[in-house]
Amino acid sequence: MKRVLALALAMVMALSLAACGGSGDTSTGDSGSSGGNVVRIGVFEPATGDSGPGGKQEMLGMQYANKETPTVDIGGTTYNVELVYADNGSTTDKAPTAAAELVSKDVSLVLGSYGSSVAMAGGPVFDEAGLAAIGVTCTNPNITAGNDYYFRICFLDNFQAQVLVNFAKDKFSAQKAYCLGELGNEYDQGLIAFFEQNFDGEVIKDSFPTNTSDFTTYLNKAVAEDVDVIFCPVSIAYATQIVGLAASMGLDIPLLGSDTLDSNVVLEAAQGSNVQLYVSTFYQEGGSPKFDDGIKAWLNEDSTAMTNNGGNDTIAAVTAMGYDAYYVALEALKAAGSTDKAAVKAALPDVTYT
Repeated sequence: MKRVLALALAMVMALSLAACGGSGDTSTGDSGSSGGNVVRIGVFEPATGDSGPGGKQEMLGMQYANKETPTVDIGGTTYNVELVYADNGSTTDKAPTAAAELVSKDVSLVLGSYGSSVAMAGGPVFDEAGLAAIGVTCTNPNITAGNDYYFRICFLDNFQAQVLVNFAKDKFSAQKAYCLGELGNEYDQGLIAFFEQNFDGEVIKDSFPTNTSDFTTYLNKAVAEDVDVIFCPVSIAYATQIVGLAASMGLDIPLLGSDTLDSNVVLEAAQGSNVQLYVSTFYQEGGSPKFDDGIKAWLNEDSTAMTNNGGNDTIAAVTAMGYDAYYVALEALKAAGSTDKAAVKAALPDVTYT
């Protein structure tokens, strides 16, 4: 297996907010917030469904950061930080309900979600409630477009797609690409549209129905079309199946993946094979040895955290982003000098975290 993560996309150590205009527990976190002053941060993530594995890994970063720094000074008063969870189920029909649940829990701001489609579905709820949300790894530009209450700390899909196109051209002299995504998925289809827009060559596209479990027809079509690269910006659940099938087929066409494929679970599906898998990333293990050592120690001490990380201590990029998002939230609370959601929203545009 070949793996390239150096696609010039890492942003973890120098974040600024931008906006235009662990577990399956869905109530409270484990922040030790009994008694004293408490500030609540909502966690809007998928703990179940197709994006559940990625959502759990993103939450791990927040949970580790909360364990590392369980308090914050706001306006001269020390507050215990409580993480309040709502599982959006990886689906656009459940996301608004999960968002409304967080609104009702008196949180000061929200983190999430992993998955652009659910972020877009929950966004109007946060907007209407006047509650700021910080997108962690949801990269579709439409999440923040027209929503003054949705911010983000990650790069956008138009940038990510352009880098992947450049990589395909520079490394493989690609002139013909096969793109595969889930039907109706805003993340998949948005990235494919940006990829096609920037790719100076022939693009063949297919969309598979939700809950597809056999991708043989799609990969065989890519082989029959004699494409130079396959671009499949899909969820972890689908990516493991596609990569595993590519390995069993002995597929020699390079697979290009977006940030969702940068997962230890996906990489394990290609282990021991000659699959050429190249992915974009927010963070590559080794970027911050102190962070790496600390979270690995925590994962190995906490069996639930280890399970939610896929059973090993490989650090997912979304985990690093979840960690940073927690600290961005703390900086926003400090800057606001208040737990009031309106004050936090007003402070967010000027918040930076390095």
